[in-house]
Amino acid sequence: MELGRLEYLQALVTEFQATDSTEAKEQVLANLANFAYDPGNYEYLRQLQVLDLFLDMLTEDNETLVEFAMGGLCNLCLDKTNKEYILEANGVEPIINCLSSSNEETVVSAVTTLMFLTTPRSRAQTTALPVVECMLRFSLSANTRLSNLASIFLQDYCSPPQVEEARNLSKHTAVGIPLPKD
Repeated sequence: MELGRLEYLQALVTEFQATDSTEAKEQVLANLANFAYDPGNYEYLRQLQVLDLFLDMLTEDNETLVEFAMGGLCNLCLDKTNKEYILEANGVEPIINCLSSSNEETVVSAVTTLMFLTTPRSRAQTTALPVVECMLRFSLSANTRLSNLASIFLQDYCSPPQVEEARNLSKHTAVGIPLPKD
């Protein structure tokens, strides 16, 4: 049974690499992201270099591929070995870049992934000032999922001085300045 699982995952990776069809790539990546939810698949996905595949897809122009890749990384990064791999592969920067996506699922997965990737060693990168500023904006969002997630990020992963510095910096930018009244 276990051998069958590895072979199946290998077939998915091979199909992803071999197809020219965007729709097929999206479907295969969605399947791989779903398989990334099961800890029983972690070793196989590492062996098949699916973490690299997901990281590579974060810079694609196709928002659907980015969404599924971000979801896959989110599913994988709770595992300590996968977390270390993503950090060592300089995966934090492309994940941070996904915070500016117009796709809600991509953004939610990116915020969650940054939470999961935060360690004493990675904290400076995952809670850098631009990230904290972004979370402050998200915490004011009308989107409840996003505002709640950003609020948790600010409360649980950022220090009060970090949040205050980001708030003060935001006050000195044009963002949020009301227009003059007539």
